Amino acid sequence: MGSAYQIRDQGGLYYLTLQIVGWVDVFTRKENKDLIIENLKYCQENKGLAIYAYVIMSNHIHIIVRSNTENLSNTIGGFKKHVSKLLKAQLLENNKESRRDWMKVVFEYHAKYNKRVGDFQLWTHSNHAILLDTEAKFESKENYIHLNPVRAGIVRNAEDYLYSSAGFYYDREILLRIEEK
Repeated sequence: MGSAYQIRDQGGLYYLTLQIVGWVDVFTRKENKDLIIENLKYCQENKGLAIYAYVIMSNHIHIIVRSNTENLSNTIGGFKKHVSKLLKAQLLENNKESRRDWMKVVFEYHAKYNKRVGDFQLWTHSNHAILLDTEAKFESKENYIHLNPVRAGIVRNAEDYLYSSAGFYYDREILLRIEEK
């Protein structure tokens, strides 16, 4: 991984992309997206994670975040590790998941080439971290996040996508508390 997309300022404001290995569509089921929301809430309440914008797509998550404890790498790493364990059980041990055998092969394949993850790898290691050190960068990434479901053809209007912070700007209920810039 190149050094250009690493979290260097542990208290800085960052745009992150958390991607599933092989672009596997893990977040097509409501319960999997809800698990992400629940664990991001936990990080907000217990780990000092401040969330400014978010969207959960089928195989990745975009978020704009800052750590109030100036430990963003550890917070995100802990989040990904914990969610990986929960999703492993939910995806591979759940009879509802018709693709579980195929998913198991993909996740084991990616783990085979990475000694740090054991026999299962859900997330890529890169968070594609971009420091948002200007208002223009923040606005650009916030717009990108909110328009992601529109570009994907999931919704016509950004504010209609439940698993995004876009609704906040239209006085709609959203699933996570966001910080105002």
